[in-house]
Amino acid sequence: MKKYIFSSCLLLFPILFFAQSNLKGMIMDKQNPENNSGISGATVNWLDTSIGAVSNEKGWFTIPYKPEYKKLVVSYIGYKTDTITVTSLKTIRHFITPESELEEITVKSKKRATQRSLFATANMFTVNNDELLKAACCNLAESFETNPSIDVSFSDALTGTRQIQMLGLKSPYLLITQENVPSVRGAAQAFGLTFTPGTWVESIQITKGAGSVVNGYESISGQINAELVKPFSDNKFFLNAYSSLNGRLELNTHFNEKISDKWQSGLYIHGNYRGEKFDNNNDNFLDAPLAKQINVMNRWQYTDAQNGWVSFINFRYLKDEKQTGELNFNPETDKRTTNAWGSEIDTKRFETSAKLGYVFPELPFQSFGFQLAYSNHQQDSYFGLNVYDIQHESVYSNLLFNSIIGDTRNKFKTGISFTYDNYDELVEVGTFDENFKRKEQSVGAFFEYAFDNLDDFSFTTGLRVDAHNLLGNFITPRLHLRYAPWENGVFRASAGRGKRSANIFAENQQFFVSSRQINIDNVGGNIYGLNPEIAWNYGVSYMQKFNIFDKKGDLTFDFYRTDFSNQVVVDWENPQGISFYDLDGKSVANSFQVELYYQLAEGFNLRTAYKYFDVSTDYKSGNLQKPIQPKNRFFANLSYETILQENGAQWKFDATFNSIGKQRLPDTRSNPSQYQLAEFSNPYQLLNSQVTRVFSEKFEVYLGAENLTNVQQKNPILASDNPFGANFDTTIVYSPIFGRAIYAGLRFKIK
Repeated sequence: MKKYIFSSCLLLFPILFFAQSNLKGMIMDKQNPENNSGISGATVNWLDTSIGAVSNEKGWFTIPYKPEYKKLVVSYIGYKTDTITVTSLKTIRHFITPESELEEITVKSKKRATQRSLFATANMFTVNNDELLKAACCNLAESFETNPSIDVSFSDALTGTRQIQMLGLKSPYLLITQENVPSVRGAAQAFGLTFTPGTWVESIQITKGAGSVVNGYESISGQINAELVKPFSDNKFFLNAYSSLNGRLELNTHFNEKISDKWQSGLYIHGNYRGEKFDNNNDNFLDAPLAKQINVMNRWQYTDAQNGWVSFINFRYLKDEKQTGELNFNPETDKRTTNAWGSEIDTKRFETSAKLGYVFPELPFQSFGFQLAYSNHQQDSYFGLNVYDIQHESVYSNLLFNSIIGDTRNKFKTGISFTYDNYDELVEVGTFDENFKRKEQSVGAFFEYAFDNLDDFSFTTGLRVDAHNLLGNFITPRLHLRYAPWENGVFRASAGRGKRSANIFAENQQFFVSSRQINIDNVGGNIYGLNPEIAWNYGVSYMQKFNIFDKKGDLTFDFYRTDFSNQVVVDWENPQGISFYDLDGKSVANSFQVELYYQLAEGFNLRTAYKYFDVSTDYKSGNLQKPIQPKNRFFANLSYETILQENGAQWKFDATFNSIGKQRLPDTRSNPSQYQLAEFSNPYQLLNSQVTRVFSEKFEVYLGAENLTNVQQKNPILASDNPFGANFDTTIVYSPIFGRAIYAGLRFKIK
């Protein structure tokens, strides 16, 4: 028995020795109350020894420990050096403060324009300002031209509306937020992405698959969150002027003023104008709409880092006007007549929001936040003889609390939310003449738990319960997993459920620009007689970072599947009609993507991607692949920057290539022969490029071209010779309309 005990002790001794030989801790920044995730790159070392460590991306460090080590020194450039007394192996959580008396030291480093983390649990990546400037990026809808995960296309041949897709699904299935407040939804679904100027955007976070329960229940295929520039960190003055040979003029100005040590205010003004008519394909219709927009935002930021408070208050007003149609259309004499076919879309939008956050000074991992937003959106529009008017009033609020359970490996978020939407829609299309009014309101509570073992495994699971006056009472579960089996490699998986109201008219306004008749199968649902959309999304991904020939790179594989329990099917297989009905059968979207990034040389980067989509739905006529959806897409982006000179001068070159495979076209066999299309479109290739000359930190100019290969769809408008006839249709658009577009611009800023 003694021999057995002695042997067991011998076996247990090394286990105990090695298990207790390391000290773990987290270094956090007291100056930044919004970031409680920790500081990356802080140095820790035992006093009077050569033993040290550096904190990782999340602020965590692990350092060898012996009982004789008593003093731990923490240092970080620009911050006070602290010495901590250590008496045990209890996990350390320490925050450092800025050193105001240090001499100024400028440390410059170059971050990748698109950043992917090995440590984030969700499959998320961040697109920063450098990536946004690779293209003209006049608004949020045009911010994804150099991003392989988002597909951009035109919704129709007249309005110039760009629509985005992710995982093979259109933007209504994405949760699009502005600083985590839902923004592009409801009445803003069709044109809302064009209402946020590109210069207002600081960065974009894109999450694939099920999102967080904190942000609501509507997300199905993912989330796009736009972070706006902050008055405290934005330039004191910024000017961006843009002009294109397609007649588009834009001007953006930012004015930021320090009111006090804690208050800063910013005034952001955007205007765009297109007054020239173009008809390059000679079909007697404008290739791009005449347009003008004024967009003004006043933003206030309050920061009291010492006491842990931060707040943002926004006020914003927008007026957007579009006119399109035949070249000789005059709205003063031809509006809603058969003299000439024409359309006007006038939108007015006012919104205001407030965010309040508090981080407990002595507990940086614990905080609470409150969000409140109000918007009023009014669109008055007509398309030929068709009329569509919508007014949407919306209120959103969210109260959130963050803390830990035991230690910072176990974090949680919990809170309650309230939403209110008031819709008033007028639809006049042929014999269809209806006024739809409805009010939606919901109260929800959520809890999200996150575990991170600080090494190779983490997961986030969340559950929310909502009581909705039209959708009923329901539960939304979400799960994200991360596992890193070896260095620089990470597996991720996610699953989640989403539920949403389908705003069938606001989301499908392109069908008003046709002679299609509307049909709705009323099954007794609460929204247009239809039931809510419900879907499950599942996904897996793997990312491997590598270093070849002393150059960095990464390779990413993604596969996601969206399976609809119910979907409002948009059926336009009859060229004379558009039908909306509840799914009876299966509707699935499978998405596979492989993406490669590699640094070819200093300042010379390559990013390529291949995507495969299999999106099919059971229509009344049978199971069909989604129309206007290529199964195969290839993407490549090359960017090069010269070495930054001491005076700030630099050259930047960027080129993006897209190869789009054939696409199934909606059935047009019942049309007269001259208005019939092939079953599939032809594949085509697109090339965009931009050159930027940076003269100094204050001034730069850029010159670029979209669609350098001058690809144009032939006859994008069916029956353009008879726009008031039964076969007029502008919705079957699968490639560019305008052709080559050359632009130039300048940027000027004062720090």
